[in-house]
Amino acid sequence: MTAFPPLDLSAGVVDLAAALVDVPSESHHEQPLADAVEAALAQVPHLEVVRHANTLVARTTLGRPERVLIGGHLDTVPAHDNLPHRVEGDLLFGLGSCDMKGGVAVALALAAEVAEPVRDVTYVFYECEEVEARFNGLQALADVLPGLLEADLAILMEPSNAGIEAGCQGTLRAEVAVPGRRAHSARAWLGVNAIHAAGAVLDRLASYEPRRPVIDGLEYREGLSAVGIRGGVAGNVIPDECVVTVNYRFAPDRSIDEAVEHVRAVFDGFAVAIVDQAPGALPGLDRPAAADFVSAVGQQPNAKFGWTDVARFSALGIPALNFGPGDPSLAHTRDEHVPMSQIIACHEHLRAWLTH
Repeated sequence: MTAFPPLDLSAGVVDLAAALVDVPSESHHEQPLADAVEAALAQVPHLEVVRHANTLVARTTLGRPERVLIGGHLDTVPAHDNLPHRVEGDLLFGLGSCDMKGGVAVALALAAEVAEPVRDVTYVFYECEEVEARFNGLQALADVLPGLLEADLAILMEPSNAGIEAGCQGTLRAEVAVPGRRAHSARAWLGVNAIHAAGAVLDRLASYEPRRPVIDGLEYREGLSAVGIRGGVAGNVIPDECVVTVNYRFAPDRSIDEAVEHVRAVFDGFAVAIVDQAPGALPGLDRPAAADFVSAVGQQPNAKFGWTDVARFSALGIPALNFGPGDPSLAHTRDEHVPMSQIIACHEHLRAWLTH
């Protein structure tokens, strides 16, 4: 196993982000980085550190009347010729720089330097966010050690251009099956072409008008889209089935059951199989801790378009926000990068809020 230099939590938040990028941590291979984070946090006297697999929890225990959780995942998608890091002007390039080692660096720096926050803080650095939910380190904590996640507010350092994105959309994937009848293509009139018949499904999608509900003053935009289609048997066979895969991104005022019911209603008359689903998260901006954080940052929150682990906190009854450096549209790209100025800004906002 390759040896990496120890993490210096006092090196400055940008240098720390660069150091994190240079320790490869693709999903299921986070151990070297988790080891380095654990070793660094163990040197901080005001923190209680707990490890579960390759997930680290570091907590202050000052008896404050309020506790907040600041978290980020350690894993990245597979490398694409984008290691080690490099710097161009204000931009830090490298695998995971945006999603989300810039944000993890902010949380680690705060964990080390804020010894007496005005709120107790739980810092969580977890594994396997970029893969199937059954591997997710945050969910593993919720299942095994839920007490470690108790908080009045959770802030995930997901890239949000150093702005607040509240809540998140739910997501659902369904397969809509269109039947036909096989026949030789030379005698096509003897069959029913399922691919041709799938036009009815596509017509419903093309005419679909998505909702745009307003929740806690934020407008969420829904979407129902075809994301895949499969059909065909051979070059001389009329196909007897065509399956259209659709993705429904729904606002957090709808439950999973309501979202499923809606999709089935849109495709009434067709066989619909739900193949994947995850609930959304309400913004929770009416909660005192969330409102106080928004006031401290001094920015108008936006709705989160997409799904993040804030939904896991919502399921636990904890309001959660996304607040981290980086443009989420750059996540998982070969040229992934994060503005160093945004790393610094997130660090300053959170430090001020924790110490004001």
